Amino acid sequence: MQGQVSPLASAAPQGDDSRALVLRGLRKEYRAGQPVLRGIDLVLPGSGLTAIIGPSGTGKSTLIRCINRLVQPTSGEILFRGQDLAKLSGRSLRSARRRIGMVFQEYNLVERLTVMENLLCGRLGYVPAWRAWLRRFPAQDIARAFDLLDAVGLPGFATRRADALSGGQRQRVGIARAIMQEPDIILADEPTSSLDPKTSVEIMEILHRFAAERNIPVIVNIHNVELAKRFASRIIGMTGGSVVYDGPPQGLTEADLKTIYGGENWME
Repeated sequence: MQGQVSPLASAAPQGDDSRALVLRGLRKEYRAGQPVLRGIDLVLPGSGLTAIIGPSGTGKSTLIRCINRLVQPTSGEILFRGQDLAKLSGRSLRSARRRIGMVFQEYNLVERLTVMENLLCGRLGYVPAWRAWLRRFPAQDIARAFDLLDAVGLPGFATRRADALSGGQRQRVGIARAIMQEPDIILADEPTSSLDPKTSVEIMEILHRFAAERNIPVIVNIHNVELAKRFASRIIGMTGGSVVYDGPPQGLTEADLKTIYGGENWME
């Protein structure tokens, strides 16, 4: 199939790509003998925006959540920044997660806190517990949070409570919170699925801009094929827990989409 790469082609990063993410034989079973991920082999680049597409239940969210260990893989390797994330635990895992920004479908904001307080949650892994408890964050963190609110289009929202925001505003806060971590990579799990079409475009524009301007690789799990083609530099197509397309958006054909989504009427 056009765009598809073999496991051997995914064996290692190309060139000096220190933020490439390498998946080798990644497998996940929630029930024994019923794999959700069937030995995924991928090298995801250390720059740009990569979109993962595929039907519901094909393992896209599980793949994203295995990478940051919200889900424990059954087997395989997740190689990032010189470590196998699949083998980390305790303090080592917490340290690795500090540099993996996560944007959630349902935002995962603390509803009773202000926008500024939610952004500063992105610094919790970097400040002593007592400072976080007393909400005494360094001045440079607060200044950076204000800058990020401007960058995501929310100037003047610092003191608003999260539960007073619209869905699109909440997702902007979620993205800014992820950037506050100073991440080496951002994972976004269906960041537009709860949003209207106009807001969905705006959210993808923000993610695409951060990937380009701040040189942060972004991996987005997304249902909307047209948004994926518009904003991604690379598309991973999954079905049945396996990768069936891996290539540029312009190489994604109607035949590929039928394979990914199944049958002639894949858009219905």
